Amino acid sequence: MRINPPLSLSVLVTALGLGPMVATAAEERPEGFIEGSSLNVLLRNYYFNRDDRKGQSSPTGNGYSETWAQAVIGKFESGFTQGTVGFGLDAFVMQAFKLDAGTGRSGGKGSFGMMPVNGANEPLDSYGKVGGAAKLRVMDTVVKVGDVFPMTPVVHYGDSRLMPQSFRGFTLENTSISDLKLQGGRLHAMSQPNQSSLRDGFVTFYKGKVDSPWVGYFGGDYQLNPNLSFSLYGSRLKDAWDQRYFGVSGKYPLSGELTLFSAFNYYNVVDEGRKQLGDLNNNIWSAKVGATFGAHTLALSHQRNNGSNPFDYLRQSDSILLDNSIQYSDFNAPKERSWMLRYDLDMQTLGVPGLTFMARYGRGRGADYSGANAMYMQRDAAGDPLTGQRRWERDIEAKYVFQSGQLKDLSLRIRQATVRSSRFESDLEEFRLIVEYPLALL
Repeated sequence: MRINPPLSLSVLVTALGLGPMVATAAEERPEGFIEGSSLNVLLRNYYFNRDDRKGQSSPTGNGYSETWAQAVIGKFESGFTQGTVGFGLDAFVMQAFKLDAGTGRSGGKGSFGMMPVNGANEPLDSYGKVGGAAKLRVMDTVVKVGDVFPMTPVVHYGDSRLMPQSFRGFTLENTSISDLKLQGGRLHAMSQPNQSSLRDGFVTFYKGKVDSPWVGYFGGDYQLNPNLSFSLYGSRLKDAWDQRYFGVSGKYPLSGELTLFSAFNYYNVVDEGRKQLGDLNNNIWSAKVGATFGAHTLALSHQRNNGSNPFDYLRQSDSILLDNSIQYSDFNAPKERSWMLRYDLDMQTLGVPGLTFMARYGRGRGADYSGANAMYMQRDAAGDPLTGQRRWERDIEAKYVFQSGQLKDLSLRIRQATVRSSRFESDLEEFRLIVEYPLALL
């Protein structure tokens, strides 16, 4: 799939008659490489404990993993030089330090994505990343080249571990039309959260390394009105898959206290080129309905994978915008059907601003590998494809953000997950404690 940039701004302006309005917007935008710059540092302290009760992910049968580490994540974003064409620079420096971990507590061989490990399965004492991107702005179009952090339903960097993931290539974003944001890019490398290299090849969640030279994407998000939005995207992982995504979300205020909401997400995946991941033809979707009443939000979602293979995506990324993709499970096995009930409590309306609570329970059934290709096939001890597989997951989360004083914006977050499944997946207990302190230095 050839990734083409959006229509030139001059064509859009002429077609829509927006010349004066666009020119005014450009004149009102703050200019200046230094004047528009920001320098932010995030201090992230992360404790992660995962106990795989079946000993998965470990050749020794010890699936227990535990790490406590500290990360310092610094990001600089410049403004743009003055003029019709503006130039700028983004850069980051990230460093992580092991506080407590060891060989006996890396049963998953680093598979849970915290600290890197050596050949003896010993976590390293520290690791870091340094990168950046040059950027160019022509009126309402921004192009970045270098180390980038895309955020779309088909390619989205992950940030659920100690340090964020990044990609290397170019991205573009256009906001010429009011309430419409177009995004595109072509990326030729990715980094894992627990690796220093910014030039790794592509890795999928279920099949590992893929011999693919690039991933490209293009699409947009349109806000029809304050209560209704649409998204449409396509992507290609060269010689592996083509993805198409459609999403819609809406909310319906009934009173000052009560709001109904709903959402729908759909992916279609087919094989491409040399078919590195075998024959693919998957359709997976999720639908959600719910209501917010004061401090309370309750939502019910249903998800179905109609394909014969799992819905795969880039490892440790957030490139899976499905309602039942949660802390550990994605409920995306072939033919799997799942339901989830979620409850959120925002204590601000009850007089405790900054304190939130969440609990959810998801259950999937009917996972069937009898039609899976050789790349994704799972079999039982007798060599027969697994069928009738099932699982459930329960998550509990609490978060508090200090609202004032010297600790303002410091956040404390606790996440706990329990997963139970039949033969094809893990039984595990997981606990995470994440402390973050953002500092704006410029």
